[in-house]
Amino acid sequence: MSLLNENRLSKMFSSPGKKRSIYLTAGYPKLHDTVPLLEILQNSGIDFVEIGIPFSDSIMDGPVILNSHQIALGNGMTMDVLFDQLAAVRAHISIPIVLMGSMNPVYQYGFDRFCKQCEKVGVDGLLLPDLPVIEFKKHYSDFYRENNIAPVFMISPQTSSARLAEIDGLTESFLYAVSSSSTTGASSKMEDSQAYFEQLQIQNFRNPVVIGFNIKTREDIKFVSQYADGVIVGSAFIQALEGGFDPDKITGFIEGLKD
Repeated sequence: MSLLNENRLSKMFSSPGKKRSIYLTAGYPKLHDTVPLLEILQNSGIDFVEIGIPFSDSIMDGPVILNSHQIALGNGMTMDVLFDQLAAVRAHISIPIVLMGSMNPVYQYGFDRFCKQCEKVGVDGLLLPDLPVIEFKKHYSDFYRENNIAPVFMISPQTSSARLAEIDGLTESFLYAVSSSSTTGASSKMEDSQAYFEQLQIQNFRNPVVIGFNIKTREDIKFVSQYADGVIVGSAFIQALEGGFDPDKITGFIEGLKD
């Protein structure tokens, strides 16, 4: 599978340097905070952003992100609201945007309609952790291609070599390597996954590898960056937003992740 046009994700990864990403939940902490957060993250030097689509029954997430989903839904976040918020974002946001969420709300919205909206507002990649690879190939890959959306897939310590090769062949962006078998926000140490990271490093992947889940500190980022092309910080950032939208606090949090 090849995208019709090179998009912002592929251009970003073709540039030198390790990439840093932040996960945020759409509509959290307040309904209209999503776009202002994108602006602060871009201005703070974040390379790309994952926007989580709130869903009440997300299977991958731990209590911190699940709670943010519940609050966002309570705030009134819906798929239509999110696309309305992103409608004019490309006038001032140039960093890549990846949407991440469960298959259920996307399916309910209408997959074709969803992908068309993604292209319209400038979404670059889509990660649906519970979309099986076989279903992607049979039923959904054309929607990605027709709308120039880069498919993103997760890999884990349990992913077999054959499946790694298959996923790498289908990906047109980056491989999202889950740091461990736990949910987001768990307390496992990055050093516990060193053997897994070393195995990832020696694979001859076609795509860059970005590691996420449970990365919370500058030290975590420094350690993981030895083995990957980028890192994603999620639960720790959501926790930093718990007191509400505070630009200085957010900027300070991002600065605290830098070397």
